[in-house]
Amino acid sequence: MPLGSSHGPEAETPESGSADMNPVLVVHGGAGPVSEDVRERVRQGIIRAATVGYCILREGGSAVDAVEGAVVTLEDNPEFNAGCGSILNTNGEVEMDASIMEGKDLSTGAVSAVRGIANPIKLARLVKEKTPHCFLTHHGAAQFAAAMGVPEIPAENLITEENKKLLEKEKREKEAQETDSEPNLATVGAVALDCKGNVAYATSTGGIVNKMVGRVGDSPCVGSGGYADSNIGAISTTGHGESILKVNLARLTLFHMEQGKTVEEAADLSLGYMKSRVKGLGGLILVSKTGDWVAKWTTTSMPWAAAKDGKLHFGIDPGETTIKDLA
Repeated sequence: MPLGSSHGPEAETPESGSADMNPVLVVHGGAGPVSEDVRERVRQGIIRAATVGYCILREGGSAVDAVEGAVVTLEDNPEFNAGCGSILNTNGEVEMDASIMEGKDLSTGAVSAVRGIANPIKLARLVKEKTPHCFLTHHGAAQFAAAMGVPEIPAENLITEENKKLLEKEKREKEAQETDSEPNLATVGAVALDCKGNVAYATSTGGIVNKMVGRVGDSPCVGSGGYADSNIGAISTTGHGESILKVNLARLTLFHMEQGKTVEEAADLSLGYMKSRVKGLGGLILVSKTGDWVAKWTTTSMPWAAAKDGKLHFGIDPGETTIKDLA
């Protein structure tokens, strides 16, 4: 049974020909421990991302615009493991992965092992909309970014002192063969339902600390790091990437929804299966085509926020949910 869970009230299924859908936006800041010294900054960062995404929806914007906007906000915040907060590979370099998907036509875009750009999720969307492909990696993604006019930034601009220290600590512990804490499995992601009834997801990450050069996890892999189908719903996942890949966590969760499970039940089943089958920990955010949503995790914590009906729900730890009115 997942450690952490929060969900919205059950939504009513709209009648055929009824008014526009009530928009929903849910974001996560990654599964794993959140230390006391950064907790408030993480909380404010996740609230800001949800607010940015929800404002896009409230103004009539599309689900894909909303999830991109929310994730860009998180990529630009060094407290999160994406964009300028990405953790480092074994050589002390940043390699980032991202994917985005639109549920109305299943169009997808993904990039992996990208370097020297501020917002991989924007590049993933360009792959979706400006190429006949779904996924570009490393040098090819870099060439495409240059052709699209995406600004290249110095690699050191993406490296924080905090992440340098984290890599050194990880290498020391690996050498001493000790693991004193739950690993940071952070990723960022967003899911949305727009007023036209379409859904989308976006997921972005710097990966896992001290990873091999060229390692790619679940985040850019459609069906694992996320999925969106306007006939079912949208999901973004976070956690141990190799475990998520093995069970296709995102599509597995939506499969349970197709079988008639609620968002809560589907999340429990898929996270429980990943934990029992491959001993993998993680979390997810999920919105159904009718606007039901859930945030669930089996790690100690997962920063999350959800906006619906002019209210913002948010939390970090199990059993912790705060609700406030959106301006």
